[in-house]
Parts: sequence; C-alpha cells; structure tokens
Amino acid sequence: MTSRIDYSVWDHIEVSDDEDDTHPNIDTPSLFKWRHEARVERMDQFIKAGEDLEKGLAESKRKLTEAQKKTKNLSSSVTDDAKAELSKAQAEEKRLKKEERDWEKKLEDHRREEKKMPWNVDTLCKEGFSKSVMNVKPDVKEETEEQKEQKHKTFVEKYEKEIKHFGMMKRWDDSQKYLSDHPHLVCEETANYLVIMCIDLEVEEKKALMEQVAHQTIVMQFILELAKSLKVDPRGCFRQFFDKIKTADQQYQDAFNDELESFKERVRGRAKIRIERAMKEYEEEERQKRLGPGGLDPAEVYESLPEEMQKCFDEKDIAMLQTVISKLDPTEAKVHMKRCIDSGLWVPNSRADEGDDKEEDATYEELNKEMGEQKIE
Repeated sequence: MTSRIDYSVWDHIEVSDDEDDTHPNIDTPSLFKWRHEARVERMDQFIKAGEDLEKGLAESKRKLTEAQKKTKNLSSSVTDDAKAELSKAQAEEKRLKKEERDWEKKLEDHRREEKKMPWNVDTLCKEGFSKSVMNVKPDVKEETEEQKEQKHKTFVEKYEKEIKHFGMMKRWDDSQKYLSDHPHLVCEETANYLVIMCIDLEVEEKKALMEQVAHQTIVMQFILELAKSLKVDPRGCFRQFFDKIKTADQQYQDAFNDELESFKERVRGRAKIRIERAMKEYEEEERQKRLGPGGLDPAEVYESLPEEMQKCFDEKDIAMLQTVISKLDPTEAKVHMKRCIDSGLWVPNSRADEGDDKEEDATYEELNKEMGEQKIE
C-alpha cells in the first residue's frame, strides 16, 4: 500500500513572488515578481547579519587566544610589575571569554531563527522526496515572446467566460469545485488575465468587484507557486492548496492576506498610472485639434500674450487690440501677431487668405494696417 505524502513539509513554504516571465499583454510587472525584490533584500540582510556574527565570533576567539598566551607568559614571572600585568591580563581574559559566549549565543539565536524562516522559491534547493505519484511537468523548450502572446490570446478567446466566472467566486469550496470541473483553468494564462481584469475594474471604479477578483488572483498565484516549488503540474496540486487554506493556522492565513493586500495596492497604483496616461493622451489629442494653421496651440499662445492683449481677445474687441498693438514695440507686436495667426487666435481676412504666399516677415505696419479687416476668433 502506498503511504500518503506528508504535506506538512510545505507548512513553511513562503508563497509570494516568482521569477516567471511577464506576458507581453500585461501592462504591469509580472504577478510573480512583484514582491521578489523586497524578499530577496530581506534574505540578503539576514545572510549579511549571520556573516557579521561569524566574523565577530572569529575576532573574539582571536583576541581571547592572544590574551591566554599573554597570561601564560606572565604567570611564569615573579617581579612585581609582572604580577600587576598578570592581574590585568587575567581580567582581560575573563572579559574576552564572556564576550565570546555572547557572540556564540547571538550566532546560535541567528541560526535558530534561520531554521524557523519559511521556505520560498529561492531557498528550496532540494526535493522533499525522490519519487512522486503526482504528474510531474516534463522539461519543455522555452517559448518565445511571440509564442507566449499567441498562446495567451488563444486561451483567453476560448475560456474568457469561464475565467471571469472563477474570478467572481467567493467561497473556497465553490472555487475548488469549479477548478475540479475546469482543471484547464489552473494555469498562468488565467492568472495573467485576472491581473488585467483587476486593473480594468479599478480603472472603471468598480472597487468591490476588483477586490473580489483580486482574491481569486492570489488564490491562483498560490496554487501556481506551490506547483512550481514542488515541480509538478498545478492541476495536480490545487486540491492540496484548498485543503491547507481551509484549515490554515493564523500564520498561513496572515501570509495569504498580506499577499492579497499588497496585490490590491499594486493594482490601484497601476490603475492610477493607466488613468494618468489616458488623460495625457486625451489632452494631447485635444491639443492637436486646437492647433492653428501654423501648428501652434491657441491656448499656449494666449497664455504667452501680455495681459492687455489677452483682455482684447476675451472681449473680442478689435479697436482695443489696435490700441494695445500701437503701444507695443513694433518688433514685439509683430511676433505676437504672427503667433496669434499661426495658432488661429487671429483669423486673417479673405484678402489675406488669398495671399497664402505672403512672406512670413511681413512688417508689423502691414499687419496693423489690415487689422481693421480681420476678425478675432
């Protein structure tokens, strides 16, 4: 009779980020990379702390060895000075022994803490068992970006309705049964689509729906990461995830909730960036529509005009504009009027339209002369 696999060895697997490639259709960093950098940094800091403790202990041992040699040498001398030095050396030796014990205790505590640390995809370096009855994923040739994109597109076209249905589910049992009935959904393409779905919902300000889909996204993430850490097909281990999460201790549940909250914050951030980008594109489109015959933006030209000229355009008063222009330096007036024409703020009369080939360096006096026959937009 085949013995049951002891899944308790997975109790300390930290399910967070991963090194999987980002699908080109996703406008956010890969779901499995989002928390990797922070975790790796924590690991590096922990490793460095251990190295510092080992160095400190080694240095303490070196000093103690020197102090013991000094004490031994002084103990054979009978002079008063030597006795005084011996007393100091013995005190220093005692101090260094205590210091060595302190370093040893700190290092022991550090190693004990290391054993308590949860496993993750960076620290899992060996298999928990050499043989498995589960369907192990065979090594496959890495796909190109074009192949991944086409695979994602084909999958979504075929299963989009089912993915959305799973994304809206709330109960563990319902999710497990649905995946049991639709095991093809247990894959990276589903997780990628749910990420995009979350961002779309946040952009549409459907926040409650976004949070629900985000929950299901993290469910799929946990399953995929568990499968990768065990080097098995995710369709063969999703039931183990649900068995564990439904009977999880507080630490495991907290890990799931922390991952979920972190993901939702990231979704909000990506949605905000998308909205800002869309607003910039809209503003640029509107700006392009406003551009005058000379390619200038009337709003920008208006803001650059002297306040007296702005008032003329606000009130559409040609006589006032003539008066203001006459008071300006001719060169400055020419520049302002040329920019007004190029932006469409000032529309030349029909005679000016017929003279499209009029030289750009027309004198200010000519512009001022024809002003009575022109109109303000």
